[in-house]
Amino acid sequence: MTFRVLTVCTANVCRSPLAEALLRDRLDPGRFVVESAGVRALDGGRTDANVVQRLTRRGIATTDLVPRQLTQSIARQADLILTATRDHRGQVLEVFPAALRRTFTVLEFAALAPRAEGADPTALVRSAAMQRSEGPTEADIDDPIGQSDGFHDAVATQLEDAVTVIAERLNG
Repeated sequence: MTFRVLTVCTANVCRSPLAEALLRDRLDPGRFVVESAGVRALDGGRTDANVVQRLTRRGIATTDLVPRQLTQSIARQADLILTATRDHRGQVLEVFPAALRRTFTVLEFAALAPRAEGADPTALVRSAAMQRSEGPTEADIDDPIGQSDGFHDAVATQLEDAVTVIAERLNG
């Protein structure tokens, strides 16, 4: 069975496509599907050039990264939803309240995943949800849109570090 991961940010042009591409690069493509969406996205827009540049430097393809608006249908299909901020997490739950136990910020899930138990990704997500109150208080990834190259690099590194932990645990 394929496990579906959805990453979410505001416009789906920077943080969530970056997380999507980094996760896709690290997860077993035979077992995982990784997608992204935005809570205020313009369907069919363009991924931010700074994101494309940082992914290209890492040798990661960007051709599949096309912004799209989060819908209930998209959220319903996801087994794990990773958001850039706590506000995005709240907006996901407004769209699809049933996703509560499988929606986390990226940093929150990266902090919980090493302590979570489970032989498969679904069990891992369930265990992480039960530990949620033990998660970090600083769980947001700042929006780099309009910021300096250094800020973009810092966000990319922050996401890459978190995604590495998450992928390691999901892959088993």
